[in-house]
This record gives sequence, structure tokens and C-alpha cells, in this order.
Amino acid sequence: MSAWFRETAAGKAIRLLSGNKYLQYPEEKPDFEFPAEWRHIIEEKTTPASRTSLSEQSRPASLSDARDEENQREKASDIEGEASSQDGDVIMPAITQTKSIPIAPRKTADGHILVDWYRTDDEENPYNWSRGTRIMVSSIIGFYTFIVYLSSAIYTPSIEGVMEVFHVNITQSSLGLALFVLGYGIGPLIFSPLSELPNIGRNPVYIITMFLFVIVSIPTALASSFEGLMVARFFQGLFGSPCLASGAATMGDMFGMKTLPYALVGWVSSAYCGPALGPLLAGYSVPAMGWRWSLLEIIWGASPIFLAMLFLLPETSTPALLYNRATRLRKITGDARFMSQDELNRRGLTGKEILVDAIIKPLEITIKDPAVLFVQVYTAIVYGIYYSFFEVFPLVFPVYYGMSLGQVGLVFLCILVSCLIGVAIYVVYIYFYMNPLMDRLAPAEPRHEIRLVPALFAAFGPTIGLFIFAWTASPDIHWIAPTIGITVYGAAAFVVMQCIFVYVPLSYPQYAASLFAANDFFRSASAFASILYAGSLFGNLGVARGVTLLAGLSVIGIVGIWLLYYTGERLRRRSKFAVYAAE
Repeated sequence: MSAWFRETAAGKAIRLLSGNKYLQYPEEKPDFEFPAEWRHIIEEKTTPASRTSLSEQSRPASLSDARDEENQREKASDIEGEASSQDGDVIMPAITQTKSIPIAPRKTADGHILVDWYRTDDEENPYNWSRGTRIMVSSIIGFYTFIVYLSSAIYTPSIEGVMEVFHVNITQSSLGLALFVLGYGIGPLIFSPLSELPNIGRNPVYIITMFLFVIVSIPTALASSFEGLMVARFFQGLFGSPCLASGAATMGDMFGMKTLPYALVGWVSSAYCGPALGPLLAGYSVPAMGWRWSLLEIIWGASPIFLAMLFLLPETSTPALLYNRATRLRKITGDARFMSQDELNRRGLTGKEILVDAIIKPLEITIKDPAVLFVQVYTAIVYGIYYSFFEVFPLVFPVYYGMSLGQVGLVFLCILVSCLIGVAIYVVYIYFYMNPLMDRLAPAEPRHEIRLVPALFAAFGPTIGLFIFAWTASPDIHWIAPTIGITVYGAAAFVVMQCIFVYVPLSYPQYAASLFAANDFFRSASAFASILYAGSLFGNLGVARGVTLLAGLSVIGIVGIWLLYYTGERLRRRSKFAVYAAE
């Protein structure tokens, strides 16, 4: 069976129940031999006792710290490799090769053998999984992300029912959305750094929290008090949050420099369409079946995704995979010299110190790195405007155009259309400009800010779209006019966010999950506030002036993205966390 299945929760369960008889790792098989180039490493200073623990077939030799990520299958018959140092300090240009090459062994000054991939085509390396496997894993993460984001906005059609049943006002009822958003902003600060610890990895965090998400969704749908409903909604957001930050890091675990943007397009699309399609799914069912129906739909959507994760979602984190390999080698050989790079990096630290460092890492990088702080604040503003804008829809389409709750949900489909337009624009840029540019400059790489080029022009779109909506949303003007404004806004905002979500992990690959955790917190905190103040904003200023205010605030995005493009490289050079593009 494929190596990736061995890393799933189901695969690990099979190994555990069979006493590791089934789904064995290569080094656990009696006929396994290391490349001849490594044998002298294991023989150096090997005691007779440790030699007797090896098989007669000269098991194990040494491994290397040379490179983490090599030889990805970017084409049907080629393996495109994106190599990086094991501690994530450098990303090398992609190479293309079609044969297996042993990775040269290396020892540390104090005699430790650094555990790395055995060969450039090592089957355990996520970069070497088949294209179909990587697409499958990406799809699961995409659906996972989609259902969590959908679960936030699917509550919106239930707001009036919650008001009637629990006798609360609209601001209090809106807390069911706001607290969910706050929960999925706080969660990544805890869960995403944990996923970067090699002795934990991404998969346990995904599986456990998704299980808790499904479980807590049951009392949410059955809540008999307003307070209980609000608490349950917060924990829904909290336990659903890991994929919202670590999803991008999982993509980076499997895809190279040229294909990662395509993978992130799918992931961002899932996140982008979730809040838009939630009101559509509940818009017709809630009026007919009651306010709890939208919350029941969350359970029905999340349960099959959780089952798919159990059987089809493998561990993808390179530090975790190599840590587990080092642990196996020490157990099999009795040789304590085998260690992964991350173990060596954390020598001398207690478990508590490692945990605390992982949890504070997102905020530490944000505070100490000016480029990261800039991106976090910028995306918080964009996201706050995004959620504020959605709050005006119920004030326009039912009031001005007499639409039902279900028909208002259909209006949200223009966000899906805008997403498709944004995807088309961005993919054309990557395929016809960015990737050919990388090929021309190889082995050097263009500066990372070049990936912000589409956003330089798209940044004007939100302002234009908001102005169109503000001054065409009127009973005297056909509803298609403000809908066009929504579409322009949505397509432009998608391109801007896509560029940022590619820029961050490529500039700071070893801290991708932590950075997205901090980014998710900033965005969600802004969205939480916007949901609560949007009602008063539009109530006091009216639709036209309120949306015009948002359009004016979106100008900050135009200035911000141009500043980041011209100053980002200088800001990153002042950072101890960033990876620089080759000049």
C-alpha cells in the first residue's frame, strides 16, 4: 500500500493493532539496506553491542542533513525538486531529474547522525507522492476549510429565529456569528504552533480538533438557552480553526515553488466561498424548518469530512516525519546518535519551554518583523471591510427589492462568480508570467515581492466595487447594478488576498503555520468587531454613506499594497525570520 496511507490515522491504527506487522516502514523490513555511501557512518564508533542489533544485511547506515525537500513530481514523468535546508533556512531553486540519487550522509561535530530522506525519491517525502495523492490531500483540506468558514455564515439566516425564541435583540443574536469568528481567530494561536512541533505534527491536531468540532456541533444545534448557544458557537469556531491557518502550511509541505500558488488558489477559494454560500444553503431551509436547521446542516457537512480525514489525510510535516524516522532508527539499532535536525535544535530545552516557545512564536514574529506586522494589519483592515460589507445585504435586497431570505442567499452566489473571476486572473498571471520568469532566472529566483504584482492593480477593485454598490443600491435602480459592485469587489479582494497568502509562506516558509495563525487572529478580531458595529454603522449613516465610508477605508489597502511591494524586501532584510530571494 502507498506510503502516504501509513501516515493517516487509519494507517497508524492498523499498525498499532497489528503490532507493526502491517504497513511497515522501509527500515522495519528485514531486507532493507541503506545506500552504500552511508555505511561508513554507522560503522564509525559503533560498539559491538550496537552492531549485534543490526540484521545480517548491514542495516542501517547514516542519513543526511543536506536537504529536506527534493524531487517533486511536477510533471507526469519528472520529479521536480525544491530543496531546502532541514531547519528551513534556505529554499533552493527547483531542479528536474528522473532517477534516484542517494543523499550524502553527514554528521554533526559532536558525532550525531542527522536523519534525512534516504534518497531523492524517498517515498515518505510528501514532495514525492503522486500528483493524484497530493490533489486528494489538498481537496480534503479544502473541504475542511470550506465547511468551517461556511459554518460561520450559515448561522445568519437563523438570527431572526434566535431573537424570537430567546427574546434578545439583533446585536445579541449576531453574537452567534461574531463569537464563532472570534473562536476561529484565537484557535490557531494555540493549535497551529503545536502542529509545527515535530513530536506532534499536523495530523493529530487536525483529527482531534475536527472530532471536537463535530461533537460540539451537536449541543450547539440543540441548545436550550441563549448563553449555551453562544458558548457552543465560540467553541465551534475554536475547534474548527486549525485548517484556517495550517491549511496553507500543509500545501507547502507537498508542493514546490511553481505549483504551490496553484494549490493555494484552491485553498483560498474554499475559504473565500464558505462565508458566501452559507446563507444560500440555509436561506430556504431555515424559513421552512426553523432556526436550528442551519446548525444541523453543519453536523451533516462536517461528519463525512471528518471520516475522510481519518482514512485519507496523511501527515505531511517534514520535521514530524523525520523526527518519527529518527525515533524508529534509535529503537531499531540501539544507536542514540540518530537524531533529526529539530531534535538537535531543541536540545537542552524542557518540554514546557518548547511548548511555550511554539505558542508565543506567532506573536513574536509579528511584533519583531516589520514586514509581517504590516501584512497582519493590512489583512485585518481588508477582512474587517469584507465582513462589514456582508452585513449590509439584508438592509438592501429584502428592503429595496422585496427579496425573500432564500433569494438574498442567491445574491451571495455572485461571490462565487467573483471567486472564479479572481482565480482565472491569478492563474493566468502564474502560468504566463510568473513561472516563465522563474524558468528564465533559474537557478536564481526573483524577489518575493514580484508575487504581489497582481495585487497592485487588484487593490483598486474593492474601492471601485464598494462605490458602485453604495450609489446603485436603490429601489429606483435594478438589483443587478449593486450585484455587479459586489462581484467587482469580490474578484479584486480575492486576488489581493491570494497574493498575500502566497507571499507570506514563501518569504517565511519555516514559520508558515505560525504566521497564518497570527494573520488569522488579526483578521478574525477585525471581523468580530465589524459584525458588532456594522449594524450601528449602517443604521446611523444609511446604506449609501455607510458603504461609501467602507470604500474610503479600502483606499488604505491601495496605499498599503504598493508600500509593501516597494519596501517589503528592505523590511525582510531587517528580519531574522525571513528567507530572501536570490539576487
